[in-house]
Amino acid sequence: MIRRDAEQTLQDLAAGFPAVSVIGPRQSGKTTLVRAVFPDKPYVLLEDPDTRAFAEEDPRSFLAQFETTGAVLDEVQRVPHLFSYLQGIMDRTGEPGQFILTGSQNFLFMENITQSLAGRVGIIRLLPLSLKELARAKIARSRYEEFLYAGFWPRLYTTGSLRPCDFYSAYIQTYLERDLRQLKQVHNLSVFQTFMKMCAYRCGQLVNYSSLAHDCGITHNTVKEWLSLLETSSIIILIRPHHNNLGKRLVKMPKIIFTDPGLAAHLAGIRDPDDLAYHPLKGGLFESLVITELLKARFNSAKENNLYFWRDNHGHEIDCIIEAGSGNLVPVEIKSGRTFGNDLFDGITYWNSLTQNPPDRSFLVYGGAPSQQRKAGRLVSWSELEPVMKFL
Repeated sequence: MIRRDAEQTLQDLAAGFPAVSVIGPRQSGKTTLVRAVFPDKPYVLLEDPDTRAFAEEDPRSFLAQFETTGAVLDEVQRVPHLFSYLQGIMDRTGEPGQFILTGSQNFLFMENITQSLAGRVGIIRLLPLSLKELARAKIARSRYEEFLYAGFWPRLYTTGSLRPCDFYSAYIQTYLERDLRQLKQVHNLSVFQTFMKMCAYRCGQLVNYSSLAHDCGITHNTVKEWLSLLETSSIIILIRPHHNNLGKRLVKMPKIIFTDPGLAAHLAGIRDPDDLAYHPLKGGLFESLVITELLKARFNSAKENNLYFWRDNHGHEIDCIIEAGSGNLVPVEIKSGRTFGNDLFDGITYWNSLTQNPPDRSFLVYGGAPSQQRKAGRLVSWSELEPVMKFL
């Protein structure tokens, strides 16, 4: 097992809330995490047909067996009416950390929590492995392209014989067949899979609703609905533009970032790390890697997304803006190249001239090494993101 940074946060939430929910995409390691942190609690998988039938037919008796011990309820969204009965137990006992709830279908899971368990549940969002977690497990790669290709899903690193292409083929089918079929909002799974591929080709780019609709043969409104499905199921993250009063017209469209670059690479037809050498998607995948590393640090501490981007209609842009609190904004430019040139700081220099932001709070993350302080800002290697993370 690879130790997760979210372990301490999970323990802290369980000490303060009657229940803790761990949400995130399938295969991100939720079950492994909660069973490692709470080994003494009974583990119940509600995807098991017999167990689910008991919970559906007699929810009171089903939950009564865990009233004193508590339990880890895995894929609890499969039995939605359990949430109301859980509310009664929590209100009656008031015991912290009694139930640990996990779910992959975030769209159904969070809806039930909002309706029945609001204020009673601490929520932590678990994404795939981080570079820090892999480094602690002594798993390293000589080139970041290997991470862009393979991604960060735990099973790829704990099962040595599993090829990324086989993992992603099965993963996509599981997502389509098991999750989306239950929603009934997607009637044509084949078209939806094409839509996912078109999103992958746009990784790191602004969302162009009309272009996506045209390429997939669907309506503008369907594009918005399907993007929302991908976002709520943690396949993608839509980074919103940051609006501030800089006297410039700013873009209003969000930017598509894939939660895992390996999934986007597979959808885009990349089958080998060497394919990325001159691939047009390389920069977008690298941007996804860096931004999701920052988000993992936030989510592992049970914090919300505080990342934006900035772009005006004259072509000036900053790839990532960290809203660091108290009105403080930290610019982060992201470049996949391994060599450095002073012109790479042009975007940050322009931003700083508008905002009076100092160079010691300005970062350029790039694909090379080493990290060093420059006049215009701090140059940071992709493998050494700690200087940026202290502002999260």
